[in-house]
Amino acid sequence: MGNALSTVRVDSSDGILTVTLARPDVLNAFNADMGVELGAALRLAQRDDAVRCVVLTGAGRAFCVGQDLRALRLLAADTSSGLDLGAYLRDKLNPLVLRIRTMEKPVVAAVNGIAAGAGASFAFAADLVVAARNASFKLAFASIGLVPDAAATFTLVQRAGYGRAAELCLLDEVIPADRAMELGLVNRVVADEALPAAAREVALRLAALPPRALALTKRALNHAWMSTLDEHLEYESYLQATAGRTADHREGVAAFLEKRPPRFTGQ
Repeated sequence: MGNALSTVRVDSSDGILTVTLARPDVLNAFNADMGVELGAALRLAQRDDAVRCVVLTGAGRAFCVGQDLRALRLLAADTSSGLDLGAYLRDKLNPLVLRIRTMEKPVVAAVNGIAAGAGASFAFAADLVVAARNASFKLAFASIGLVPDAAATFTLVQRAGYGRAAELCLLDEVIPADRAMELGLVNRVVADEALPAAAREVALRLAALPPRALALTKRALNHAWMSTLDEHLEYESYLQATAGRTADHREGVAAFLEKRPPRFTGQ
């Protein structure tokens, strides 16, 4: 697959699929081709049982600076009635965020530089965020007269609470990695040169865990935000019953009792 792609690189090893946004000459700005190719990479990750974890990162000195505005202007020029940004989001961006959030495999964003606009949205949608110390985040929507999209207003409230989310969305400031860590937007900040190894270490730990249990846990975390306590307790009970029937659960208990490392198979 990797050889056929022009805007995304895909590498797989040790149960980890690393997806690299690869338009470094324009700081990995998002365009229609990247949307198609990123979507294909995420579908590959979802369908391949050998993939236990996904790492999303950027090539060069940026993670992703968001929508390629030049490409967007060209699209608008080709449309006599003007570009419908709502339709564009529904077709190009929203399915990617949904895939990241609902994919039943952990997604780790390894943010290697600026993450702006939809690039920040992609990072915030990931399950875990590991950032290089020189990384930074900027929504960059208010400055061009738009609303934060690709679920940023949703994931920011989840990660940082309403007050902090409002600050980030309305003031449109650049947030350095250390500050992002304080706000709860980032899980770990590491030295720039250590980012690939640090993200891989997290991914390897995730890949070694029982995949069905992680999938069900991710379902529970997503469900928690939109349910009452009673509803969520019942949903957790349903998921736990499902997890309790897996071979990985039996193996985990046996390994604990026998004081040996577990051998999880995904069954």
